[in-house]
Amino acid sequence: MTVEHLLGRSVTVSSGTTPLFSYVYAPDTPRLESPKPYLHPIRTLAGDVVSLFRPHDHVWHKGIAWSLPHVGEHNFWGGPTYVHGQFYVQKPNNGSALHRGLDTLTDAELSHRLDWISEQGDPVLTERRTLTWSVADDVSWVLTFATTMTNVAGQSLAFGSPTTKGRENAGYGGLFWRGPRSFTGGVLQSPDGVGGDELRGTRGPWFAFRGRHDGVDRSSTIVVVDDSANPHHPPRWFARTEEFACLNPAPFFSEELDLGNEETVAFRYAVVIADGDHGDAGTERLAALGAEALA
Repeated sequence: MTVEHLLGRSVTVSSGTTPLFSYVYAPDTPRLESPKPYLHPIRTLAGDVVSLFRPHDHVWHKGIAWSLPHVGEHNFWGGPTYVHGQFYVQKPNNGSALHRGLDTLTDAELSHRLDWISEQGDPVLTERRTLTWSVADDVSWVLTFATTMTNVAGQSLAFGSPTTKGRENAGYGGLFWRGPRSFTGGVLQSPDGVGGDELRGTRGPWFAFRGRHDGVDRSSTIVVVDDSANPHHPPRWFARTEEFACLNPAPFFSEELDLGNEETVAFRYAVVIADGDHGDAGTERLAALGAEALA
C-alpha cells in the first residue's frame, strides 16, 4: 500500500499501481449540499470504479459518506429536509462537518477530528473518525470506518430519518454508499436471501450489492457489515437497485436515537470491495471477511 497526501485536501491510497480510494477530508462542497468528508473514487483491485460522485438526481450523494439527515433540527445530509405533510422543504439548516486536525496517517490507517456545525456556525457535534484499509485476498480489499460523536450543542439531540418524521420506508442516514449508474438493476443480498428493492427496510448484520460495469465485461461486489456493538444492531437497511444503486445500514431508520448534551455515541463498519460476482455463497464469504476486520 502507498499513501499520497494532498495537504489540506485529501488522501489517496493505492495498491501497487491501482488507486483504491481517495478520501477527501476537506471538500469544497456547496453549503446547500451539507459539506462533509467523502470517499470517491473507490476502485476494486482490478481498477473498476464502484462509486458515484454528485449524481444529478441527488447531488449530495458522494461515493461513501457519513451523512445524517436529521440531527435535532439540523440537516447534515444535504438538500431539502423532509417535513411531514409538505414533503421536502429547503430550510436554512444545512450544516457542515469540518476537518479540524489529522491525528494519524500511516500506510494502513487515518484518524482525524471534525467539528459539526450548524448553517449559522453554531457547534453541534465533535467527532473522532478512523479509517483503516487492507488487502484481504487476490480479489478483495477491506475498508473499516469508525466514528465517535459527542453532542456539544448544549441540549439533547434526536438522530432520525425521514421515516421517523413520517415518510414510509425512507429511513436513510448513516454510512451511505452510492454506486455507479451501470449498477442500476443489480442484485441485493442479505443473510436472508437475494432480491431487489423489496429488501429495503429489512434487518440484517450485512448487505451486499452485486453490479455490472459499463465498458468492460466485469462485475463487482460491495458488502457493508454492521458492527454488533452499534446502536440498534442489526439495522434496517436503506438499499436500492431499481432507481439507483445504494447501500446504507441505517441505525435511525424507524427509531430515533436521543443523545444528551456531552454524551457520546460510536459506530463501526466494514466495507468489502471485491472484483467479480461471486454468487450467493461467495458473497457470504466476503461478508465474513468484513466481520473478521471488525473482530
